[in-house]
Amino acid sequence: MRLRKLEVFFLKILDATLLSNLPPFEGIENQDLEDLLSLATSARHAKGQHIFDQGDDANAFFLLLDGHVRVVKITPHGEQIIARYISSGELFGIAQAIGRDTYPANAVAAVDCVVLSWPGTIWQQTVQRYPTFATNTYAMIGSRLQDAQDRIVEMATERVEQRVASALLKLANQTGRKTAEGILIDFPISRQDISEMTGTTLHTVSRLLSSWEQQGLVKSGRQKVTVTEGHRLLMVASGQNRD
Repeated sequence: MRLRKLEVFFLKILDATLLSNLPPFEGIENQDLEDLLSLATSARHAKGQHIFDQGDDANAFFLLLDGHVRVVKITPHGEQIIARYISSGELFGIAQAIGRDTYPANAVAAVDCVVLSWPGTIWQQTVQRYPTFATNTYAMIGSRLQDAQDRIVEMATERVEQRVASALLKLANQTGRKTAEGILIDFPISRQDISEMTGTTLHTVSRLLSSWEQQGLVKSGRQKVTVTEGHRLLMVASGQNRD
């Protein structure tokens, strides 16, 4: 029912104003945005549904209108690594932008989502016709690549408690919602998800979260994490405090 309401809501407002304030489309004239929307298809995806899978032909690129999407990389040994979370207003599945004809990871709805998609065949003409779209998109790709490099350095040089603290702070900054208790990571996230983000075990994540909860740094429940003492958690992430 929620998915149906979401889709109806976005279809009602599916005009240039829907895109004009989103970073990839800033600076594009309204008529051009209307032209882009005329080529798009809207779809709703229930929590847990795969929007596309690693290795699939990259036949489309996507904009997340509402919800959160989990990007999951499958290793040659079958292990899952959560590469990132996509939030509302972000492009994803833009394999064409990095010279690929297949998707490099799975895209899974972390919550109920509404998504716009465009045929992959129009990617090249889109970036050529709209220079600001190209500039904004490639800047985003650069930021994501920098984030990926930072994570590689973290995995190689930082203790596990630093990696877990950093991951929680990034999610709180990206998706956080203020509550009476602190900053709630505003979508369901399990301890297994956190372990797959940080290259550690479920047991280690559970131990750290339990310890931090006792210290008052976080509050965790079933698929919920609230950062209650962000400054102290930042100290853990920077190595100034040891668990």
